[in-house]
Amino acid sequence: MTTPTPSSAAPLEVTDESVEKSSAPSSPKGAESRSPGRLAWIRFRRDRAGVISAGIVIFFFVIAIAAPLIAKLYGKDPYTTYASQNPDLLNEFSYPSGANGGMSSEFWFGIEPQLGRDVFTFLLYSIRTSLGIALIATLLTTLLGVVIGVIAGYLGGKTDYFVGRVIDILLSFPSTLFFIAFMPVVYSLFVAPDENIPTWLRATSLILVLSAFGWASIARLLRGQVLSLREREFVEAAKVTGASPMRIVFKELLPNLWTPILIQSTLMLPAYVTAEAGLAFLGVGIIDPTPDWGVMIARGAQFYTEDFTFMLFPGLTMVIFVLAFNLLGDSVIDALDPKSKR
Repeated sequence: MTTPTPSSAAPLEVTDESVEKSSAPSSPKGAESRSPGRLAWIRFRRDRAGVISAGIVIFFFVIAIAAPLIAKLYGKDPYTTYASQNPDLLNEFSYPSGANGGMSSEFWFGIEPQLGRDVFTFLLYSIRTSLGIALIATLLTTLLGVVIGVIAGYLGGKTDYFVGRVIDILLSFPSTLFFIAFMPVVYSLFVAPDENIPTWLRATSLILVLSAFGWASIARLLRGQVLSLREREFVEAAKVTGASPMRIVFKELLPNLWTPILIQSTLMLPAYVTAEAGLAFLGVGIIDPTPDWGVMIARGAQFYTEDFTFMLFPGLTMVIFVLAFNLLGDSVIDALDPKSKR
């Protein structure tokens, strides 16, 4: 009697259960769905330059918020002229008598020429002032750009035409020259020419002017996005079901606009930091004795031939922050839109 060979064995019965098991994913964790936000976060975490830049940016904002506490623990403030209390801090030419701008265990970053103010605390409060103005201006600009751009794109017609012409006019202005010429006009609306302009008015005017002439670019971008989105099937379906324009804007359009809004905001803030510092340097923004990045660089430019340290710290910190924020913006763009990778 011969044993049956494998070829003569009866065929295996294929059942529905075996098919389901064979087609089931071998790794349940790899098959679980992830939201677009989760995928963007994973891509961002893999970008080493973006993570490092985010850490630097967070560090700057933390020291800006905690500047009063740090100054209190340090035991100095940015307004006291310490050379008047101790004349030995400055030499006969009103420059720091110690090496490297008077850097010591008492004055970590040295002291300012002529007045003898502490550079470390002056820098802390300068970062606080510049970042505060730039951040508020960015938020206000983004809000204006979103509202105007979405309204123009959704309504279309004469509204879109009018808003488009206003945007064209604003974008045609040479912004820096216009700010220099326009800031004194804004101040004169609130304060007489022979009166001192309070710091809060200077800061408020800077925020309003930067926002009033900065919303055009983001509004134009969002207007184009909305013009494309309003013809899509999901918007038409919402209209058919009787959804109100407010519901269509907030439930259908805005969720598809967060990526360009976030990208534009990350590019706008470092631009406002440099614009604010530039206006302060030219004397039409924040002025001495209020601590500001532009004020420090303007003061340092007067003494850099004899004492470079007073200009070194504000210039270096501003370059580091702007570079880090620009790299962070690039990383955010790559994480939210991987097809845009350079």
